[in-house]
Amino acid sequence: MFLFTPRYIKDAKNYMHGAKKFLAYKKDILQHAQVCQIESGILDLRSAIRARSREAVSVATTRLDDLIGKCLPPPKNASLRENIEVFLVAVVIAAGVKAFLIQPFRIPTGSMQPTLYGIVGVPTDTPPPNPLIRAFQFVVQGRHSFDLRAKEEDVVVSLSEKTYANFFTFTQIVCRHNTYTLFVPRDPLMRYFRVVPGRQFAAGEVIARGHMDTGDQVFVDKMSYNFVKPSSGDVFVFKTTGIREIESGLDPAMGSQHYIKRLVGMPGETLRIAPPHLYIDGKVPANLAFQRVMSMKEGYQGYSNAGRGGPAFRYLGTPDDTFTVPVNSYFALGDNSFHSRDSRDWGIVPERNVAGRGLIVYWPFSERWGLIR
Repeated sequence: MFLFTPRYIKDAKNYMHGAKKFLAYKKDILQHAQVCQIESGILDLRSAIRARSREAVSVATTRLDDLIGKCLPPPKNASLRENIEVFLVAVVIAAGVKAFLIQPFRIPTGSMQPTLYGIVGVPTDTPPPNPLIRAFQFVVQGRHSFDLRAKEEDVVVSLSEKTYANFFTFTQIVCRHNTYTLFVPRDPLMRYFRVVPGRQFAAGEVIARGHMDTGDQVFVDKMSYNFVKPSSGDVFVFKTTGIREIESGLDPAMGSQHYIKRLVGMPGETLRIAPPHLYIDGKVPANLAFQRVMSMKEGYQGYSNAGRGGPAFRYLGTPDDTFTVPVNSYFALGDNSFHSRDSRDWGIVPERNVAGRGLIVYWPFSERWGLIR
């Protein structure tokens, strides 16, 4: 019975059936000698199957496979095609990972220091170190040193920020006579080094000299929150869409942006800040993340009701103010409480805006490298 036919016999019959189809489709374009050889191979394989000899079936199948292979023209640019296919598969996989699993995110500001560091520029009067030290600093610290001078008397017309390979950010400084490129973001270049449109330079004058730390690069886990709700104390990333007080200060052409903060208030919880402590439902939280911020140690300064030297925040602006988080919403604070625009300023984060959880710092290789706490 067919049910008990050995596997090698079944496979051989299937292969013989395929060889017959190949011969039927290609017979009109094959040479007569090739047709005879394939027909002979099929007969040999049929005899081996009838003899039920595993060795004979193997020999006949291999011979027939070789005969058919010689009749097929070699594919043009096979190696190139394979490389392109591998590349396209890699791109599709990377796109899928980015869309559904993890996504890289660069910390833009210092609102989460010292947990996460943002982009910081430091002007100096001294030239940058030698290339070897600069390369080491870039790999380990994410620090880019530069000493840019004007080639001739010139004036800045505009600054244009661009990104290469979705990783390296550079700014083109367009002047009246020349265009200069620095591998640093535009806004910090303008803020820390005062490279702004209209600024004039004499020939040989320093346009920008110093270094800029690129900011921590993190992977955001976009999968977990599809199965579990965010937890109090999580470092999470969210879109600014629909948060009016944030969007009003953004360039509409840039579309929605992403912020990264610490989740401090869950739906239904009542919050209060009496510096340096945060109170959740009348109690100081035992969560280690909150305890670190309130410890006033290792760079942490506790929670505040106002920015350093600035007015009180709109929410939780005094030690007596309380705020109860609405349903389907979260309250977010930066760990650098005195220098953070967060929910104290613009209110709650809608649940639908949550993009994922800050997972690890993957670069630079500083003391913050590893899991985000």
